[in-house]
Amino acid sequence: MTRSLRPRALTLEAFAPFGDVIQTEGAKHFQINEGTTTRFHDLAEIDTLEQGGRPIISIFRGDPRPMPFEIRIMERHPLASQAFVPLFARPYLVVVARPEIEDGADITAEDLHVFIAQPGQGVNYGRNVWHHPLIALDASSDFLIVDRGGEGDNLVEVHFDKAIARIEL
Repeated sequence: MTRSLRPRALTLEAFAPFGDVIQTEGAKHFQINEGTTTRFHDLAEIDTLEQGGRPIISIFRGDPRPMPFEIRIMERHPLASQAFVPLFARPYLVVVARPEIEDGADITAEDLHVFIAQPGQGVNYGRNVWHHPLIALDASSDFLIVDRGGEGDNLVEVHFDKAIARIEL
């Protein structure tokens, strides 16, 4: 039987072991452009320079996942962080595994943390953090992605023969 997981709120404190929550609430900010613009400053630690890498910006379009949703894959990026900033005002799901897990094949339902990101919240997965690929809800959704370009293998995926957990909203 596959264990069911329910998402919890995405907060700075709860997500800290896995990376950064990108949001304006509580962020350092100041006025620029003759006082017409507020700059929310230094929201995430972008880590892309390992082995000569460079930061790149992409857009991912994620199709909605049916609920309940089964976790059958996890991935990590050994050379860089990876930031997801939604370009829409809809919630989406974030699934990560305990940071100390080295071999993705060892991940179990008990190791997973599921968060529901609200409109206005992005995430920046730290280097080597096991996470599930993009989980859009309700409709196809675009995300601005900041990650690493350059030489080297920056993707490790683990596919499970059967679901290790099921997410229910």
